[in-house]
Amino acid sequence: MKSDIELIDANGKRLDGRTNDQLRDVKIEAGVLHRADGSCYLEWGGNKVVVAVYGPREAVPRHTQDPLRAIVNARYNMAAFSVDDRKRPGPDRRSREISKVISEALEKVVLIDLYPRAAIDVNIEILDAEAGTRCAGLTAAGVALADAGIPMKDIPVACAAGKIGAETKDGKVSGGHVVLDLGKEEDNFGDADLPIAISPRTNEILLLQMDGHLTEDEFNKAMDLAMKGCHDVSKLQKDALINKYAADVEEVE
Repeated sequence: MKSDIELIDANGKRLDGRTNDQLRDVKIEAGVLHRADGSCYLEWGGNKVVVAVYGPREAVPRHTQDPLRAIVNARYNMAAFSVDDRKRPGPDRRSREISKVISEALEKVVLIDLYPRAAIDVNIEILDAEAGTRCAGLTAAGVALADAGIPMKDIPVACAAGKIGAETKDGKVSGGHVVLDLGKEEDNFGDADLPIAISPRTNEILLLQMDGHLTEDEFNKAMDLAMKGCHDVSKLQKDALINKYAADVEEVE
């Protein structure tokens, strides 16, 4: 379904005034929950996310234990009040799918071999949803894991790119524009969405999904934009952790 609004104008400006390679505003704060082993609060555009990490601790029930490694249990949940139309509380098919792919992505960077028979629980709560909640949730989870002191190869980070069209006066769509970090209307009425998660140090792909259709050239351009976005957000992750622990040191002194 196409929208009746122009998602991008002739000058390359999007609905919110951003250019095609510009992120929404991102704010990250580490260590916001005192009863969790690690935590993070993140605002990404209109998204508001809080993540709590518990563990490593003995996996229960016992039949879930792996004698050779830890298991990472990511639980992604959207609060009932996070969207315009009140969501039914509790897990649904979408949240279970996102929980699974985030768990698999995190297991690729966490040094799970160090903790046999253990579980690391990552609780991702979406308080306010705009677009790109899985990327926001995974990015916040990376900071929360680092805040918990969980050994990792790198701090995982996620970002999305996609394709949007511009409506002409006669109602026809004027070609596709590959852009970074889709907003709400772009996500709802755009042509494609490509969320990825990477390990910034090595550029290893941890998660790659696509909704919609892209040509090979468009896919490559979207990947380049998403990679750039991941590296920009990765700097904000590190700044959040530095700020948190610098403040702790000042308190001790």
